[in-house]
Amino acid sequence: MAKTLMKGNEALALAAIKGGCTHFFGYPITPQNEIPEFLAREMPKAGGVFVQAESEIAAINMVFGASAAGARTMTTSSSPGIALMQEGMSLLAAAELPCVIVNVQRGGPGIGGIQPAQSDYFQMTRGGGNGDYRILSFAPATIQESTEMIQDAFDLADKYRTPVFIVSDGLLGQMMEPVEFTERPKASLPEKSWAVVGHGGKRKANSITTVRLAPEALEQTNLNLQAKYNLITQDETRWEEQDIESAEIILTAYGSMSRIIKNVIARLKSESITAGLIRPKTLWPFPAKPFQNLPDCCRAVLCVEMSCGQMVDDVRLAVNGARPVDFYGRAGGVIPSPDEVVEKVKSLLGRN
Repeated sequence: MAKTLMKGNEALALAAIKGGCTHFFGYPITPQNEIPEFLAREMPKAGGVFVQAESEIAAINMVFGASAAGARTMTTSSSPGIALMQEGMSLLAAAELPCVIVNVQRGGPGIGGIQPAQSDYFQMTRGGGNGDYRILSFAPATIQESTEMIQDAFDLADKYRTPVFIVSDGLLGQMMEPVEFTERPKASLPEKSWAVVGHGGKRKANSITTVRLAPEALEQTNLNLQAKYNLITQDETRWEEQDIESAEIILTAYGSMSRIIKNVIARLKSESITAGLIRPKTLWPFPAKPFQNLPDCCRAVLCVEMSCGQMVDDVRLAVNGARPVDFYGRAGGVIPSPDEVVEKVKSLLGRN
């Protein structure tokens, strides 16, 4: 099948339609604006519904309503907009409502700037809203992978009755790459018998609420959610490994940063330094397993992020003291260069 040269945000939007999304609710914010722009034009042509909400808070609550009615629905935003949606995300998790939420990250904190960053890792992996909830979080590294992961996200959201994140950034959203869209078999998913739709008196009416005033009832809700999260951790944790077996240092990065790290590994090889890569494809559940099985030749682990250091916490927990874990990052929209990372590796290994 022929490939099409597309901007990342637009490819993601088209993949959402191909993934069966019928309802989109969102609000403009750079650098994700091409997604709602594309869907405003193309979603109605596909028989779907596009609504530009009056705010991010309104958008996430519209997602709640559409999902409760059984629709396959999504919203997209960028870092400060995602922050405004956190209460709605907690409600969606508590009500066990499926949806997809895309975060095209930008620099922060606060309003920050429009350049790419990875400083929302905590937000994407620690919930952000109130209560004991988690959200399955996919971190694509290419535009092609973005289109594949968002279709997986819709299927898994329905399978587990949960919100699912796509963790993108301004770099992936704005770059252009060839993309191939293939026809995917429809997932075999259970009927949404829980949805609040008309039923003509044929069954008891459904209701969806997150209010549990009795402590024991609320505790049981939490225990049910934890059982689901354990299952997601068991079956949906994903990662990529490259050149691990002979690596004297292992680099770890996610998303667009991992592309730069692959360049770094090639540069280091030309200087007789063997390096490998562990790339989390899911940020939550975090892929601890590869960090718990490091080869004997590995002397250290270096975590590289476009932030002041967030994923590095999970890396240290996974390594659990078996090797030194160091960090290199740039913040505010500054992208670490291959030269900078190469010099950091040399310093760690005493090769300067």
